[in-house]
Amino acid sequence: MYITDITPIMQKKTEKIRLAPYCRVSSDSADQLHSFAAQIRYYSEYAKRHPECELVDIYADEGITGTDMSRRDDLHRLLRDCKLGKVDRIVCKTVARFARNTEELLTTLRMLKEIGVSVYFEEQGIDTNKMNMEMIVTFPGMAAQQESETISGNVRWSIQKRMQTGEYVGTYPAYGYRMKDGKLEINEEEAEVVRRIFALYLKGYGAQAITAILNKDGIPRRNGQSRWYSKSLMYILTNERYMGDALLQKKYRTETLPHRTMRNDGKKAQYYVENSNPPIISREMFEAAQALLKSKGSFDRQRKRFPLTSIMVCPECGMRFRRQIIDGVTYWICNGRASGASQCQSRRVREDMVYDAFMSMADKLADNRKYLLGTLIGQIELLQSKTSKSQERIREIDKELADLGARNLVIARLHTSGVLNATDYSTQTAEIGNKITELRIERRKKLSEDEDDELLDDLRSLDEIMSEYIPTSTFNEELFGQIVESITVDDSTQITFKLIGGIELTEPINEKGRCKTA
Repeated sequence: MYITDITPIMQKKTEKIRLAPYCRVSSDSADQLHSFAAQIRYYSEYAKRHPECELVDIYADEGITGTDMSRRDDLHRLLRDCKLGKVDRIVCKTVARFARNTEELLTTLRMLKEIGVSVYFEEQGIDTNKMNMEMIVTFPGMAAQQESETISGNVRWSIQKRMQTGEYVGTYPAYGYRMKDGKLEINEEEAEVVRRIFALYLKGYGAQAITAILNKDGIPRRNGQSRWYSKSLMYILTNERYMGDALLQKKYRTETLPHRTMRNDGKKAQYYVENSNPPIISREMFEAAQALLKSKGSFDRQRKRFPLTSIMVCPECGMRFRRQIIDGVTYWICNGRASGASQCQSRRVREDMVYDAFMSMADKLADNRKYLLGTLIGQIELLQSKTSKSQERIREIDKELADLGARNLVIARLHTSGVLNATDYSTQTAEIGNKITELRIERRKKLSEDEDDELLDDLRSLDEIMSEYIPTSTFNEELFGQIVESITVDDSTQITFKLIGGIELTEPINEKGRCKTA
């Protein structure tokens, strides 16, 4: 038996190593555009110092976010060129410039190793062509993730300092304002709505009555949101921005990945800045509204004794019901009809039967929670993911930012090579820089808007509350206060509960306590 060794003899490579530097600037510093040019010059010199290498191209990303790898267009272009066989070796200053967490780093390096592309990290002195990748890159990857958190911490520190000095404006202007050149200015179209809300409230209209007026008149909110809710209205009535002041750090971002936005309930310091922005209403009007809110709050505290106060509504005249005791039995009657202010049908409902109806409704809601609330929440989330104008615009902004980054890179290369003089270079980079700043502000605003969907938040809160519900034979006043926004006495046989999240559930009134019609 003759065996012939047909293993191909590897010819010694005489070709130059095709080198592809990758660099990235992840800060929002003013000299960011110049940093691109500096890194391009650096890697051009690097190739000259290594004659065995041939420079393929310089891949550079202007980081949209320092903690997300998905939006780094030039990195993806580099990886695509590697797969096409155009690159033999990647050089990068540090692991943190290449990946922001261990999982992404290992996945990328495994792929590159499989297609024969090595990566050299200058700062750590790591060459994936010479070392055991699985052992070596894990620790730098962890360090890279830590560095990302450190960068986020530095940004938070900077924001904190600006809050302390009153220089921080924020990225998402309140309804009635818009951001221009880093400052708040009044959006007159929305400001008129704000003034109308305060005027109506000071005339005695409640939050629900005002939302009904705005919805009836077709007054839009922002980004395609057509309906107003009591929660969004109360946010306007209590927002000090409208008299020209600012309470900073109402919310904060968690310090570890993944970052989450949390309401500041005392865990972080807050800062109050007077005369921070142009007022939409007078200070006197705002303070009058706060005094009225406080007085109503004192009145609403009676709900601990009378839970139905200001909750029950007449479907004909829209007025509230008031409490009345007849022959030792407690009833609730339409205040408009009782006072002669309206000619609606006289309705009178027993208090204990309303409580019974609520508990019956709560039992049914708890039993069908997953089907009713879970399905509704899922459908809204799915609908948002498919039709969200904000998400669509965010994708457009990302593309525009990538295009501007590419334009800026070309300009930097032309300037470095001497084709573009310093004056033209400064003019063009300034123009691009201003556009990038505007797009980033808009992008952050869109992201904030997506996080502030009050209807979905309320539905999730309702779902969470009902998940902990324990059936009982007695009226649960705490649950009632948490989930009921209003009750409409439809007729002599049924009432409708309007719950947080806009859910309306109708419940029959027990025969022995059904509504009395005079």
